[in-house]
Amino acid sequence: MKNLLVAQSGGPTAAINSTLVGVLTYAYTKKGDIGKVYGAINGIEGVFEEKFIDITEKVKDTESMNLLSNTPSSALGSCRYKLGDKKEDEEKLKDIIAVFRKYNIGYFVYIGGNDSMDTVYKLAAYCELNKIDDIKVVGAPKTIDNDLAKIDHCPGFGSAAKYVATTFAEIERDISVYNTKSVTIVEVMGRNVGWLTAASALSKQAGGNGPSLIYLCESDFDMDNFIESIKNIFKTKSNVLVAISEGIKNKDGRYISEEVQSDMVDSFGHKYISGAARVLEEVVRKEIGCKVRSIELNLMQRCSAHILSRTDIEESKLLGMKACQCAIDGNAGVMATIIRKSNNPYEIELSSVPVSEVANIEKKVPLHWINKEGNGVQQEMIDYLLPLIQGEVEIEYRNGIPKHMIL
Repeated sequence: MKNLLVAQSGGPTAAINSTLVGVLTYAYTKKGDIGKVYGAINGIEGVFEEKFIDITEKVKDTESMNLLSNTPSSALGSCRYKLGDKKEDEEKLKDIIAVFRKYNIGYFVYIGGNDSMDTVYKLAAYCELNKIDDIKVVGAPKTIDNDLAKIDHCPGFGSAAKYVATTFAEIERDISVYNTKSVTIVEVMGRNVGWLTAASALSKQAGGNGPSLIYLCESDFDMDNFIESIKNIFKTKSNVLVAISEGIKNKDGRYISEEVQSDMVDSFGHKYISGAARVLEEVVRKEIGCKVRSIELNLMQRCSAHILSRTDIEESKLLGMKACQCAIDGNAGVMATIIRKSNNPYEIELSSVPVSEVANIEKKVPLHWINKEGNGVQQEMIDYLLPLIQGEVEIEYRNGIPKHMIL
């Protein structure tokens, strides 16, 4: 009887543990087919170091499942380790298989985003090339960026979008009380895609005005047009709220934030980017001279479990169950996915896709979902986003603070 191993990787989210719960839920129904259920601490790095825990000792009843599902961040820890391909890093791939053999691992579910799916792809390809058919490697998606290909929307995105929409509604209420002209620029996560920034438009759904200007990565950012847009808005209102993706670029493809950032990159070759709002703050101060401030949401938008989307949490669990089912059924080298059937009523179905069609591919916002001025979103975007933030989750509190589970 083979054991199952599950791990988490990449940036933490408010829903990644719900996906873990989904994996465990399905695994527990297959006790006759699998042995132990291990969790690798710190992703693929934990596999190399054999840092495993028996999850069944800590998560074994409905109460603990529910608490873990509503606990933000990666309960098993995470990593950002770049695994080479079969030629560049064959020894590392051999080491992983050796560890799997040592612990009798027959099923490996890796929960993560684009870089994690790259790891799933390389490991599954190595197994196929070397005719290793007793180890099934499967991916379970997650990312607040919502940039994975072959999936309608990603676990973690809905809750992050709900947080962003709520935060913009609250900021808009705050700044609207003054008659003094002011500009507030809020920077939202999104290196090369603007899905999460677009969610700021949802702040209008509860009766507020929301941001006056929204700039996504997919459109070239024009500084002159930006300043002119603010001046035009000032003709009719005193307060301008602006939403920008951290990765907005000019027509030459250069990040706006590069004016205040170094050229350092992470292990996957990605530039460290943030600070675009600060750049724009200084430009507005110089060109317009009004009161201006920049706000960088930064980490807060990733793991805000006090405002979870019930839709997001429920779907994240279902995708974990689907990924585990794929592994146990022998459907290796795939990622569990969501197909949207309709918006109204909102309906989805679960499926799986070859991870080779997902790894290293970014799903960008369709350009026709952005207005022609490049500073707002169309109704198609609202129709897409709105179902994903529906519903609330009952949170357990201790001494006035949301209670979390630590594995």
